[in-house]
Amino acid sequence: MAIIDELRTPLYFAAGTADLAVRQAKKVPGLIEQLAAEAPARIEAVRKTDPKAVQEKAQAKFAELVGGIDTDLKKLGEQAQDLALRGVGVAAEYAVKAREKYEELAAHGEETVRTWRGEVAEEITEIAIAVEPEPVTEPVTEPVVVTEPVTEPELVTEPVTEPVTEPVAAAEESEPAREPAARKTAGK
Repeated sequence: MAIIDELRTPLYFAAGTADLAVRQAKKVPGLIEQLAAEAPARIEAVRKTDPKAVQEKAQAKFAELVGGIDTDLKKLGEQAQDLALRGVGVAAEYAVKAREKYEELAAHGEETVRTWRGEVAEEITEIAIAVEPEPVTEPVTEPVVVTEPVTEPELVTEPVTEPVTEPVAAAEESEPAREPAARKTAGK
């Protein structure tokens, strides 16, 4: 059953991705209109910008970065190692987040497929059946075997818990008594 789930999950992921893509595509016309409205003002701002001012800002930022670099090689190596370890931690964190998002999208895809098939109503019916209480049945009791003749009528209120060791008188006459298999010794 796990193999089937492993095969279905990527398909549900694809269905969830397709459904999400359709939802996002429906937003595109509004974004295009917004960009078209903002584009002339942005283009005009770029045209008015002085290239020398941009170049001076870039050189200042570069000088700031280069000036901040430590020239001590040992310290530089430690910083590189620290950054590498942080990078591994960040990569592991992103891998976990990616797996969570994958599973969320697969669950969304499963719901989408159920909606496409109309299975949501069936699931609600299944939940209702599972929630209904089961009918109460009376416990079945085993019949009580009386080994001695009863002179007065008595009510037996507790079941017999010990095995019957004495055979019934009528059974003695017709068959010889057999010893239970549990009582056999290793010597026999």
